[in-house]
Amino acid sequence: MKGAALAAAIFALGACQKAAFRVEGTITEAADSVLYLENMSLDGPVTVDSVTLSKEGNFSFEGDAPEAPEFYRLRIAGEIINLSIDSTETVRVKASYPTMLTDYSVEGSENCEKIKELALKQIDLQQRAIAVARAENLNRQQSSDSIMKLVEAYKADVKLNYIFKEPMKAYAYFALFQTLGNGLIFDPRGNKEDNQVYAAVATSWDTYYPHALRGQNLHNIAIEGMKNQRIMEAHEQMIDPGIINTSNIIDVELEDSRGIKRKLSDLKGKVIILDFHYFGAPESTQRIMQLRDIYNKYNGRGLEIYQVSVDDDEHLWKQQTAALPWVCVRDPQGLESPLMLRFNLQNIPTFFLVDRNCELYKRDQQIKDLDAEIQSIL
Repeated sequence: MKGAALAAAIFALGACQKAAFRVEGTITEAADSVLYLENMSLDGPVTVDSVTLSKEGNFSFEGDAPEAPEFYRLRIAGEIINLSIDSTETVRVKASYPTMLTDYSVEGSENCEKIKELALKQIDLQQRAIAVARAENLNRQQSSDSIMKLVEAYKADVKLNYIFKEPMKAYAYFALFQTLGNGLIFDPRGNKEDNQVYAAVATSWDTYYPHALRGQNLHNIAIEGMKNQRIMEAHEQMIDPGIINTSNIIDVELEDSRGIKRKLSDLKGKVIILDFHYFGAPESTQRIMQLRDIYNKYNGRGLEIYQVSVDDDEHLWKQQTAALPWVCVRDPQGLESPLMLRFNLQNIPTFFLVDRNCELYKRDQQIKDLDAEIQSIL
């Protein structure tokens, strides 16, 4: 009887224990640094566990096994390693700080290996795009076209060799949310083909993980993207009537660095570049240089720039705009500003060309040669 009772107790104890995954390994050159394991939830990073590393750099974390693929990251300060967990696997990571973002090895998970490949491809794309943006022999349009070709080639590669190859896998989901600058590489709101990619992964996740929140999230994104596409096709770049006043002009009113309210309509009579900008972006300096060239070339003939910053860092914005000769204002609501919706802004930076009557002429997506367009309405 005692043996039977003991066996029953052991069985009950085992039944109560949750299945777990394990992330372990070594990160050298990081003695006394705090290493975090964070769950990259749909609401943002959530700390699962942390440890202060010794000189040897050994670590080991455990967590409850997810019912569907879930995403995590190892982080020391700003250096991260992206991971995914399917169930109860043990993932082994070796890296060295502070190069762990690009120089690490991972074992025990095919998804994690593919995520590493994608992360390195993304970094390479970003470096090549920055090099193109800084190329002195290219004008603004040539630079934009060259970067677009890089992005399209990247998307073709990732769709063929990662997303469509195994859309039910965690690494396919991961690929959908890679970014370049401040925008998604695969843009479900602004690009019909990209939206179809989201829908394909969502359908696959429905089959393999029918109750996963991430699959439901993909469906919501795809549905919203389709709605947005229909609106764009029906209205073809229309702007919210709420920004058009009784004089039939578009208007914006925000404060400059001295706290003075500046209205876009005050520039009526000028040809205006209405520019939405983020000074915290890596490519900001190059873009400002390009705008300065345009401004210097045409300001004497009646061109003005009304530049709206969406930076959270007000001090950085004031520093970056102190020497700029055009109107610089800042929207304190940043990317949450109603202007994002009212102007149908899909990405930052972006701009509109406004004629002398303060009426919208074209937006950047419709302009192939900015110089030619400016000259046509000056």
